Amino acid sequence: MSKTLHLAEQLIAQRSVTPEDGQCQPILAARLKPLGFHCETITSGPADFRVTNLWAKRPGRSGRTLVFAGHTDVVPTGPLEQWTSDPFVPSHRNGFLYGRGAADMKTSIAAFTVAVEEFLARNPDPDIGIAFLVTSDEEGPSVDGTVVVCEQLEKRGEKLDFCIVGEPTSVEKLGDMIKNGRRGSLSGKLTVKGIQAHIAYPQLGLNPIHKAMPALDELARTEWDRGNDFFPPTSFQVSNIHGGTGATNIIPNSVVIDFNFRFASVSKAEDLQRRVHAVLDKHGLDYELKWVVGGQPFLTTPGELVGAVQQAIRAETGLETELSTTGGTSDGRFISRICPQVIEFGPINASIHKIDEHVRVADLEPLTAIYRRVIENLDRA
Repeated sequence: MSKTLHLAEQLIAQRSVTPEDGQCQPILAARLKPLGFHCETITSGPADFRVTNLWAKRPGRSGRTLVFAGHTDVVPTGPLEQWTSDPFVPSHRNGFLYGRGAADMKTSIAAFTVAVEEFLARNPDPDIGIAFLVTSDEEGPSVDGTVVVCEQLEKRGEKLDFCIVGEPTSVEKLGDMIKNGRRGSLSGKLTVKGIQAHIAYPQLGLNPIHKAMPALDELARTEWDRGNDFFPPTSFQVSNIHGGTGATNIIPNSVVIDFNFRFASVSKAEDLQRRVHAVLDKHGLDYELKWVVGGQPFLTTPGELVGAVQQAIRAETGLETELSTTGGTSDGRFISRICPQVIEFGPINASIHKIDEHVRVADLEPLTAIYRRVIENLDRA
C-alpha cells in the first residue's frame, strides 16, 4: 500500500463531521513534527461548536513560504442505509477508495503530507519554507476556521507567498482543471411590507407580492457587469420567496425574498448593494434589507505559482490544465487576504458530498507527485 493511500484511509476513518476533527490533525502533526515543523493548535468557537485548526510551519532559507491548506471536516453522510459501505470505514471497489471525505478532501491532505515527506527526504535544507493550514470548519459556518487562523497570522506579521488549497478541482481526469480564483458571494434577505386585508377587498389592503414583482424583474434583468478574462458576468439569483398566511383569502402583510449575487472581481459588494437599494427605492417599496457578504472574490493571474502547478501537472499527466474560477466559495477567499498567490488543485470532484463518495486509487500517486513537483519548482525559483 502506498503511503498516500494508507494516510488517506487513516483520515477517512476519523468521524469528523463539522466541526469535529476526530483525530485527523493529531495524526498530521505526528507526521510533521519529525520533519522539523512547529505545530500549533488554534481552537475557536463556542463550547457546543468548537473548531480545531492546525498551523504547522517549517521555515526555509529564502524566507518565502508555500502553504498547503485544507479541511479535515466533512459534510454529514446522509442516509446510512443508502451507502454501499460504512462511510467511515475506508473501502475498495473496482479501483476506487470509498468513504466520506475521500474526494473532499482527505486524499488531498494525505497527498500534501506525503509529498512534503518525499521532498524533504531529497532536500533536507531547502530554500522554500513550507506550512500547513488545516481546519475543521470549512463545510460549516466557516467563521472559526481558516479565517481565524489568517487573522492571527496577519497580527503576527507572518508572510505567506504561495498557497495551494486541496479542493477537488479536476473534472474528468486528474489535473484537467485548477482554480485560480473564485467569485464573491453576497446574499440579501429582503422584506417588503404591505397591508393585510381580505382578498375580496383589495382596496383595503396593499399586496407586497404585487409591489415587489416589478422590482425583482428589473433586478433579474440588470447587467451588473460583463466579467473579464477570468470571471463570467456577475449573477443575481432569487432562491426563496415566502409570503402569506397559508390561507387563500388573505392579502399578506409582508413577503420575504432571499437572493444572492455571485460576483466577479470587477464588481464590489458595496456597489452591488447600492445599486439594489436604488432599484427598490425607485419602485417605492416599503422594505427592510439585510446583507451578508459570504466572501470576496479573489484571483491569481498566471505567474510563478500557476506556472509551477501547470508544469507539475504536465510532467505527471501530460495534460494542459484549464484555469477556472467556477464553482462556489472556498477558504481561498480568506487566505488570499494575506497571501498574494492562491490556487486550488485536487482530485476529481464528481462524487463530492454524495452518497458513496470516492476517489480513484490510481490518481493518488500522481496527485502526490504533482504536489511534490510544485514544491521543487518553487524551491528552485
